[in-house]
Parts: sequence; structure tokens; C-alpha cells
Amino acid sequence: MDIDRLLNLLTAAAWGLFFFLATVSFLRTTRQYGFRVALRQLTSLRTLVVLMLLVSASLLSSAIVFIEPQEMGVVISILAQQGFREQPLLSGLRWIVPLAERVVVYPNYWQTYTMSSNPLEGEAVGDDSIIARTSDGQEVHLDTSIIFRLDPHQVVRIHQVWQNRYIKDFVRPVVRGVVRTEIAAFNVDEVNSESRQDLERQLKAELTVQFEAKGLILDQFLLRNISFSSDYAHAVEQKQVSEQGRQQRIYEADQIVHIAAGRATEIVRLAQANADARILEARAEATALQLISDVIEKNPDLLTYQYINRISPSLRVMLLPNDNPLILPIDSAMNALSAADTPAAVPTPTPIVPIATPSAIAGTPTPTPSPTSEP
Repeated sequence: MDIDRLLNLLTAAAWGLFFFLATVSFLRTTRQYGFRVALRQLTSLRTLVVLMLLVSASLLSSAIVFIEPQEMGVVISILAQQGFREQPLLSGLRWIVPLAERVVVYPNYWQTYTMSSNPLEGEAVGDDSIIARTSDGQEVHLDTSIIFRLDPHQVVRIHQVWQNRYIKDFVRPVVRGVVRTEIAAFNVDEVNSESRQDLERQLKAELTVQFEAKGLILDQFLLRNISFSSDYAHAVEQKQVSEQGRQQRIYEADQIVHIAAGRATEIVRLAQANADARILEARAEATALQLISDVIEKNPDLLTYQYINRISPSLRVMLLPNDNPLILPIDSAMNALSAADTPAAVPTPTPIVPIATPSAIAGTPTPTPSPTSEP
């Protein structure tokens, strides 16, 4: 409990006790010794001393004022020429002249004033939002909050001009007027876009100047909510739906392009892999052919030998044109075959009878092939 309040409480209790005891003593003396004796006792020196002590305690309690840390005081004084002290009382234990001065306390903390369409949020009852019109004639409803405090060096002037009416008579009307003026410089699309931050900064700058001129310090101005007319809100909603549909189509198109690009990349990679495989295969074939060519170049009879090995064992007669040379050098082939085979007996190859040309067939009888011996 504050010391000034404690002194006031003790002083009030002492006065109450004094009057109670004085009344009881007066009535008792009156019954026993009469009214005159009781009156003489009531005005005795002892009673007057007690009375003077009580008056001194009352004056002392009135002279001591304790200002809370979150408060400041304006001293109203009949001793000052202008009727008040020029310097306010800041927090702490302060002295004033009893009966000649009194203190009016003002808050020194940050205060918040809200104007909202929600009846439970605003300072006023009911819908207290600010209704304004944009530059293109659209009606908007704004929920705002301001955080401010009184300037300790200007609190005496605030008391002179506004007293405790500074919120009702200054803060509220100034905020509503400045908001309406600034909103009129923006169109509805700007209010509903990133330009809202510019609007909020302009409002804070303008209100800061006006508050400082009246002795108030503005800390924050907040645009808590902006609502529009039902027609405009419906139009904005439809626009948002259309925009979301467009974004969805763009997203789906991007997905299709991404899938097609992935498939194209896969096809290119597969084609490249096939091409690389073909190149490797061709290089292998080329290497194999080069090796075969080198071997044949060193041993030409090897080709004849391989050809003979691939002749079917059931082949007995081969017919060739009579005017063409033999396909294979039989003598060289037979020698190569003899050298390559084991010492086992090699069957005698069947003689190849030339086939006569059509002109020979017409003029010359076809000779009968001689019988071949079986191996």
C-alpha cells in the first residue's frame, strides 16, 4: 500500500476513534455531573492536544502524494498565478501544500484505442469501424487500432485543453478524419493490394504529426481489417476463382510439358544407348573382320578349307556352266584339306561336271556323266 494512502487510512481511523471516545465520554459525564461539566471536559487542554495531533496528521497525509511508476500528476494550486504548477509530478513520493493544492493523475503508460466492426473488440458499443470511400467511389470499412501515450512534458497542456476528454474529443475524431482523407487518395484495388502497406505508413506519418502537436506520442497505427461492399467482394471472389482456374491450367500445362520433356529425354537417352551399342557392335565386327582378313592374307587356303568343311556330306554332283572357270581351286583345296585333316583316309571328291551353255545344248548332245565311285 502507498504511504500516502496508508497515512490517509490511519488518519481517518484516528478521527473516527476520537469522535467515538469523545461522544461516549461526553454522554457519560452528562449523566453523572451534568451538561456543563461535560462541556467543560470536552474543551479541556487534553482534548485540544489530541485534536491538534489529529489535525497535524491530516495535514501531513494531505501533503504527501505518491505517484505510481505508470502515472504522472498535474498539480492544481491556488498559490500559483496561473492556477497550476508548470512542471508535472513524475513517479515517486512528492510534497504538495495541504488544502491549497491537489493532484490530478494521468496515465503514463501506452494506451490502445480500437475502432472495430466487432462489438466485443472496439471501445465503443456496436459497429465502430471507419467507413470511407476510395478514389473510384467504392465504400470500404476499416478496423483500426492505435497505440499512444501522453507526453510527460506536455501533460500540463493536455490538462488545460482536454482534461480526461483527450480520447473522446481528440484521438477518436482525428483518427477517423485522417483515415477517410487518406483512403480517398487510393482506389479500391490499391487498398486491396500491396499498396495497403503504403497507406498504413502514410496514415501513421500524418497521425504522428497531429498527435505531437497536441502533446501525444503515437507508437503504432494498425489497419486490422478492411472489408468491402458485398458486390465488390463477390466480384473479387469471382476474379480469384478465375485466377485460380488459370493458375491450375498453367500448372497442368507445365506438368504436361514436364512429362513430355521427360519422355523426350528418355527417348533420346535410349536412342543414344542404341547408337552407342551399334557403334560398339560395328567396331567389334570391324575388328573381327580385320582379324579374319589378316589371317586370310597370311594363309589364303584357309578360306577354301572353311568352304569345303561347310559343304554338305550328301552332295554328290555340282553343275557349273561350261564356259566359266571353277569356283574353287580344287587342287589347292584338296592339298589344304589333306594337310589339315588327320592321317585317316580322305574321301575322293566328286568330279564337278561343267554345265553346257544353252547354245551348246542346242547343237551338241549332252554327254552322260560318268558314274562316280562311292567312298
